[in-house]
Amino acid sequence: MLLNEQNILNALRAVQDPDLHKNIVELNFVQNLKIERDKVSLDLRLTTPACPIRDRFKDQCVSIIKGMGASEVEVTLTSSEGRVGDAPEKPKVSFLGEVAHIVGVASGKGGVGKSTVTANLAMALSLSGARVGILDADIYGPSMGLMFGIDKAPQVFEDNTVAPVEAKGGISIVSMCMFADSDKATIWRGPMASQMIQHFLNRVRWGKLDYLLVDFPPGTGDIQLTLTQNCPMAGAVVVTTPQEVALADCRKGLAMFDSVGVPVVGIVENMSYFVCDGCGKAHHIFREGGGERIAKSLAVPLIAKIPLEPAVADCGDLGTPAVLRHPNSLSAKAFMEAADQMVRTIAVFDHEGAGVLKNFNYEFEKLPEEDA
Repeated sequence: MLLNEQNILNALRAVQDPDLHKNIVELNFVQNLKIERDKVSLDLRLTTPACPIRDRFKDQCVSIIKGMGASEVEVTLTSSEGRVGDAPEKPKVSFLGEVAHIVGVASGKGGVGKSTVTANLAMALSLSGARVGILDADIYGPSMGLMFGIDKAPQVFEDNTVAPVEAKGGISIVSMCMFADSDKATIWRGPMASQMIQHFLNRVRWGKLDYLLVDFPPGTGDIQLTLTQNCPMAGAVVVTTPQEVALADCRKGLAMFDSVGVPVVGIVENMSYFVCDGCGKAHHIFREGGGERIAKSLAVPLIAKIPLEPAVADCGDLGTPAVLRHPNSLSAKAFMEAADQMVRTIAVFDHEGAGVLKNFNYEFEKLPEEDA
């Protein structure tokens, strides 16, 4: 077959995105196609550098083009910067403009391991090649400093903006623990805490990030409302444990995101089961099937069931997420799968909302005048 641009593009239509249900040519992933005799090069521009099937796309493209007679095929994987222009307008002082996707990680109640899930999802994304940040929005009980073993304060500039601290895995982190004495309680009223969240959102120099994970405080109060109303979120992950008391609060968290128009990526069931070293059997300490029940009743996918593992539980105290410290553990594998599912779901959200009119803001005096 003759090696020309049209023939190659037609052949590459056989490569389908399993999540978006369209081929890579139709999705405009194939760019900068160049042909020099029997040598072909092209860029494959994906929705995110953490795309879990990027290598499959690359291998399929190389195989197809070589099957057409090319002696050499070079496929360069790149990624888009996300749908920043489609998001609600951000404050002029905000540094969120270079963040492609903001994802909330929340729970209806405390004690379900939400911060552990956030830390490990972030590490899984980073190990997949994405640029990742974490905003620890739990003003009263911040834990990201301990989760990543951070013992230094962020850099503060003359204009009162802040540079996040770079932690293990190259993850950028800002947390209240960096600004307060760890031995003293933060005794603030709601408006003060909400104002601090505004500073975290708008005065932190995040730089270019593919994903900014926001570790929500437990509950559905002032801080949660401030975050959902002032932060253009691409989606949310809700964390629960199997027992009914946690599931009841999980429903409230899901309802909160639904009421403010933030799509839910899925549910993570933490402390799902315990595998005994002696018998190898899975023991469901906190009952069984709670995550599946709530996912089915609310039509939200269950993206992970994280087991209880003593070695993994120590990781938070040791300052290294389980995904990095124990990559072959059941927990690490579950977190990696959850991160892959999150990436793919957000890519679908991006695609489905690409042609939808988002929030806009016109000042009255700037409205165009009608011709007389």
